[in-house]
Amino acid sequence: MNKINTVKSIQDEVFALKKQGKKIGLIPTMGALHEGHLSLVEHAKQQCDVVIVSIFVNPTQFNNASDLEKYPRTIEKDMNLLSGHGVAFVFTPSVEEIYPSDYVKSALDLGTLDQVMEGAFRPGHFQGVVEVVKRLLDTVQPDAAYFGKKDFQQLAVIHFMVNYFRIPVTIVECPIIRSDRGLALSSRNMRLSEPEKEQALAIYQALLFVSTHTKDYSPQELMEKGTEMINAAGLKTEYVEIVNPVTLETLTHKWVPGAVCCVAAYCGEVRLIDNMKVEGDLVEN
Repeated sequence: MNKINTVKSIQDEVFALKKQGKKIGLIPTMGALHEGHLSLVEHAKQQCDVVIVSIFVNPTQFNNASDLEKYPRTIEKDMNLLSGHGVAFVFTPSVEEIYPSDYVKSALDLGTLDQVMEGAFRPGHFQGVVEVVKRLLDTVQPDAAYFGKKDFQQLAVIHFMVNYFRIPVTIVECPIIRSDRGLALSSRNMRLSEPEKEQALAIYQALLFVSTHTKDYSPQELMEKGTEMINAAGLKTEYVEIVNPVTLETLTHKWVPGAVCCVAAYCGEVRLIDNMKVEGDLVEN
């Protein structure tokens, strides 16, 4: 496993590999890696000849400077975690490598995709996501890129971006990895105390309730009940939304196939997100 810091070096390596007919898989991350990231590596290994993991804390997707400052940076621990898992290269560029002085940002109107849920509470966040993911895809030019479904809205944005710019890459969605009690694995969990991890399970419990009661309640009623459950556990809910999986439009009275319940809530000072596809796939309630 080789650590590479510069754009030129990673491009040279990829160019040589592609000349040999190798299929390249990229896993973009911001570090603070955990078992969820390793599951992405396993998926990539099954489909690609060469797996590259990028570690880059992207400043342009943080609308809160304090959140950027507090984001865990654990490069040595990350390298140790990846060791022995079949990763060929770890790409760890500096901000100057990703955004050099002559870098020109690609303009993209995301429409309503960045105006709801995360977009509403984190203005500019998804423009930053588009910026860095496009830059990484343009730099590495992988055949496939792997993302976890925990960032459901982010995946919708990335699919839109890839289609808009006609980037020749397959976006592979991988299942959410959870603790044995249901907490979605996240780099932010490092900032939770043990009591807070217990408290945060209310998010998973609310999602389970919503996903198994679609025949009993309307989407609007379940959003209200989910919010009550999370707040009752002492968390501070930002949103509980049940949305159309393609348009992200909030559902109120009618169900659509593949509807997804998305949650964002604060556990202490740590903001957590999670989601779950609801069961039933009813067209109407």
